[in-house]
Amino acid sequence: MAIAATAGRPETPRSPQHLPMQLVGGWEAGLLAFMALLYLVGVLLNPTFFGSTDAISAVLRDTARYGVMAVGMTFVIVNRDLDLSVGSTLGLTAVAFSIFFSPTHYGLDAVPAALLCLGLGLAIGLVNGVLVAILRVPPFIATLTMLFIGRGLVLGLTGGKTIGFDLKAQGYWLFAMGETNALGFNNQILIFLVFAVVGALVLAKTRVGYETYAVGGNEQAAQYAGIATKAVRIRGFMISSFCAAVAGLMNVTQDKGVTSQYGQGAELIVIAAVIVGGAAIAGGRGRVIGACLGAALVVLIDKVLREGIPVTRTITVGGVEMEVQALAQLPPGAVPAFLGLILLAAVLIEPWVVRGNVFGRLKAWLTGSEPPPSLDPGGAAIVGVKTFGTASDARSVGARGLRAFLHRRDAAAIVLVIALWLVGMWLRPDFWGSLNNSFNLLLAFSEVALLSLGLTYVIANGDIDLSVGSVLALSGAVAAYVMKEMGGDPLLAISLALAAGALCGAVNGWLTTRFNLPSFVATLGMFYIARGLAAWIVSGRQLSGFPERFNLIGRNLYEVLSYFGMPPQTGLWLEVTRAVSVQTLFLLLVAIVAGIVLGATPFGQKVYATGGNERAASYAGIDTKRVRFLSLVFSGLCAAAAGVIYVAFYRSFNPSAGQLRELDAIASVIIGGGSIFGGYGTIIGSLAGAAVITLIRSLLSLQVILANGASFVLPQHWMNVFIGLILLIAVIGDIWFRQNNVFGEWRRRRQLAAAEKLRLHQGSKGA
Repeated sequence: MAIAATAGRPETPRSPQHLPMQLVGGWEAGLLAFMALLYLVGVLLNPTFFGSTDAISAVLRDTARYGVMAVGMTFVIVNRDLDLSVGSTLGLTAVAFSIFFSPTHYGLDAVPAALLCLGLGLAIGLVNGVLVAILRVPPFIATLTMLFIGRGLVLGLTGGKTIGFDLKAQGYWLFAMGETNALGFNNQILIFLVFAVVGALVLAKTRVGYETYAVGGNEQAAQYAGIATKAVRIRGFMISSFCAAVAGLMNVTQDKGVTSQYGQGAELIVIAAVIVGGAAIAGGRGRVIGACLGAALVVLIDKVLREGIPVTRTITVGGVEMEVQALAQLPPGAVPAFLGLILLAAVLIEPWVVRGNVFGRLKAWLTGSEPPPSLDPGGAAIVGVKTFGTASDARSVGARGLRAFLHRRDAAAIVLVIALWLVGMWLRPDFWGSLNNSFNLLLAFSEVALLSLGLTYVIANGDIDLSVGSVLALSGAVAAYVMKEMGGDPLLAISLALAAGALCGAVNGWLTTRFNLPSFVATLGMFYIARGLAAWIVSGRQLSGFPERFNLIGRNLYEVLSYFGMPPQTGLWLEVTRAVSVQTLFLLLVAIVAGIVLGATPFGQKVYATGGNERAASYAGIDTKRVRFLSLVFSGLCAAAAGVIYVAFYRSFNPSAGQLRELDAIASVIIGGGSIFGGYGTIIGSLAGAAVITLIRSLLSLQVILANGASFVLPQHWMNVFIGLILLIAVIGDIWFRQNNVFGEWRRRRQLAAAEKLRLHQGSKGA
């Protein structure tokens, strides 16, 4: 799913005696003016903080880490790629340094530990680059998978705890990186300036930069010009990961310790910084200085939103009124919601404002002159790699019985479900096969399965939806708030929750089909907006105490019948009602309808046609934009239904609901035979993929009884690592085993070689 190489026109540099436009230009001047205006707003709202030099120092210090990462991200985005793993790379390298350096672990000196961490950063970048450039995994899938694997490693290595080394750090000069110098500002600012200057010069004035612009502008033309495009893309990822590793060291030298939360959300801030700095998501355009100013702007916005407004409140203590000073602040979740909006706005600026020449056309309209031409605003549309047919697909035609089943794309997932179930029975036959365990598995399965149903349509379309976990949280927050805080009826709460999910899907579809944003960018923005709104609605609190008739949605049939005064007494019916839940029946109903629509109706065929080749589908008269829009709306609805079920099952709502569920759902569809490039996917396969994810999580949490009577449970922190690896293997398998048919090609070449050898042998005998 590559992004089309339709970057804007190259900027013509000025003559050598003037400031080179490759380093800085009018865009950066506009950023500086806007930042000055925003800072004045901060001074007016909170003069105590923003009126002091401490505010400038704090903004620059926090900008330093994101700015260093933005330098590396600029090379990736100009290259027409994306790196979602920088936050996890920051966290992982910081954790690695802490483990190497801490006296409670390996106790190495600071410099060797730092060098090992920089090497780790380069290795992560190399893996990302090889996955994207050599193995042809879409950049956002490769780096999203590395994000979750890295996050799982951070959680697993720290065990969710803090690793500190305050005393040992006092004797090492390296920790001066995080200290304030004699001039009164943090040394991280100096490191940031060095990276900004070097990065700007390398990108604008060296062969490395020229090759980066060439590959991002038009990769095929760059190949014809003799540029090693794969090496250039790998180099971009290595630069990005190296910068993230440096930022991790900057963090850890300042805090003299590390937590499992290091780097969370950093990828959004860095991507937003680069886009705000003037880079084009379609590649071929961007400057390091602009990215650094974008990082400063994003941090400044964050500071203005978080610091709040000083207010004076009157309270009564013992009958005496007293005035106290306080801060009026935005509720939790407001900042990520605003940052998500900033990301979407920044991405839209390039194709619709810059390339559309909005300001030039406005000036022409005001002066009555002829408007200047505007370029095509569709520069960020996805038109890249599509799914190919395979030899396996061809051999499946006319096959019968078991042979036909094994040629199905979802066969591997179904076989894997059976194998995992048998493993559970072998490890704990006394527990695994019980109805109680089956009931618990079905409950855990329902949430992921509902998300995967909507994603089946989206992925078959050739799109992606990264926001389903956040939409789940937003819809759950709406339902919980309506019932708990507003006293609303459960039916009203459910209706509003579903409407919220549908609205999120509609916004995703609108941005993707009308503004031609890549679906991963549109839904990445919604990922943060919906998550922030969910926390905002409930003020970051956990809500509970909902009407029991609402909670029945998450209960089994026995509890439902008991509520209505009809509890089963004995026999098989009693066992069945205890094992089957309302949400399982709801999932079954939605799956049947979705399966029929996708597999046996014209709309389903339009989905496959759009994902297989959107341009050909459009020529055939299919309204491909409408098909993609409705698929994203359906995905939002499925996520909303999962959110309602989540609240009913747990009888409470937590703002962290649905975290990391998007990876589970995407993995379910891919494991179930869907193609990340579109054109394939079945409801049965996605359900089987969701079952695989559920069974893996259950097996990892299973208490295994040893022969000597002892028991053990695998560490839960490593689950995301396993899921991420399975997703990566599934995507690579789809690209190379299904689409490129490497085994079939290898077998064909061997057969040709054997035939040629036989021909030569027979020829020699005849002679």
